[in-house]
Amino acid sequence: MSSLGKLFKWGTFAYEAFLAIPFIGGTFVVANAWVPLGVAFLLHAAAVVILLRERGPYIGNVIGIVTSVVALIPFVGWIMHAVTAIVLLFEGISANRRRPRY
Repeated sequence: MSSLGKLFKWGTFAYEAFLAIPFIGGTFVVANAWVPLGVAFLLHAAAVVILLRERGPYIGNVIGIVTSVVALIPFVGWIMHAVTAIVLLFEGISANRRRPRY
């Protein structure tokens, strides 16, 4: 995975992990009129395009796209952000140990 792919993988992980912090993530989303969910959607969509082109692991970012839509429901969104962050973490760790698929 290239440095751009790694940047998007770890960047989306950090963003999802922040949004999964109880009360802080939810307060951030509500205070900004749910715009952070749109930003998360766009980041995950861009990451999917980049990772598909690089043949990197992209499933966590697809889950992130779903999370951005479902996160309008308060407690469901919190759980989904946590799940997405965990999946992105494992993908980021495993992608650093793996060779690119050609």
